[in-house]
This record gives sequence, structure tokens and C-alpha cells, in this order.
Amino acid sequence: MYTKKIYFNGGDFHELQEVFSDVPGVVKVVAGYIDTVNEVDVEGVEIEFNPKKMDLSMLMDILFAVVDPYSQKIGVYYTTGEDEPQIELHLNFIANRGKQPAVSCIGITINDPNSNPKFARKCLAMASRLKNFTAASEEHQNYLRKHPEISTDIDLKKLKTYLRF
Repeated sequence: MYTKKIYFNGGDFHELQEVFSDVPGVVKVVAGYIDTVNEVDVEGVEIEFNPKKMDLSMLMDILFAVVDPYSQKIGVYYTTGEDEPQIELHLNFIANRGKQPAVSCIGITINDPNSNPKFARKCLAMASRLKNFTAASEEHQNYLRKHPEISTDIDLKKLKTYLRF
């Protein structure tokens, strides 16, 4: 079976591993550390997926549904140049989405925050070629499945009810 890999960071890698583990078309999710351009290791996940059953854009949609690209640094790391245009297009869409303008009760736009750059949201998500990925120790793999009593920032039960494929 042909598979591809993509690497995400943003938030806790235990939570990200749990989010992507049950997604159809995802073959394997490994928690670990991503070497970034600044030589700083960040927590992240390696996602191996079957591109015939799950596409990269849908994986990024899931990522941005659980991690806010406007409030924290998120990284999407690729290993092949063929993924770069799709990732850049997706991030460009998010970056240019802007804020919703305020609308009065009769449907008239009151204030358009996109007209003033000072009020526009800044997308902190970035794309980069992967330098290195190191799997975390075995005790960190599938950590939330081993410790279901731990509370998480992401409501995983609620997410799984929304993610029906």
C-alpha cells in the first residue's frame, strides 16, 4: 500500500496523536519531536496516511479545527516538494480569511475589521520542509489511551462525534 507522511505541531502531541489516530485513511500516528529551522525541538506528530483514502487538505482541516492558527504557532512539515503547493494554498486561505465583520440586527455591516490592518487576525501557522523527526519514547506513544483519566484541552469525545466520515 502506498502511503505518505506529514508532520504537524501545535499544542500537546499526546492530544494530536489521539485526534488523528482514528481518522479513516490514517495508517499510523507517532508522537515525537520536530527539529525546526531555529534548532529548537517542538512536540509534534508524524502522520502516515493513505492518500487514496484521506487527502492532505482534510488532515489540515482537522488540525485547524482543534488548534487555532491565529493564537498559537502551528507548523505543517512536509518531506516532498509535491505537498508544498497544497500546504501553502491551504495556509494562504487561512491567512487571508480575516475576521467576520460585525453586522447589525437588520443585516448592515457595522464595522469591517478587515479594512483596518490593526484589527485583522494574524495567522501564525507556517509550512516548512522537515529537517528531522525523532519519535518520543514508548511511554509517550498513545499516552491518552493508556491514561484515559487525564483531562485534555480538546474535547476528544465531542470531536469524534463531529468527525464522522
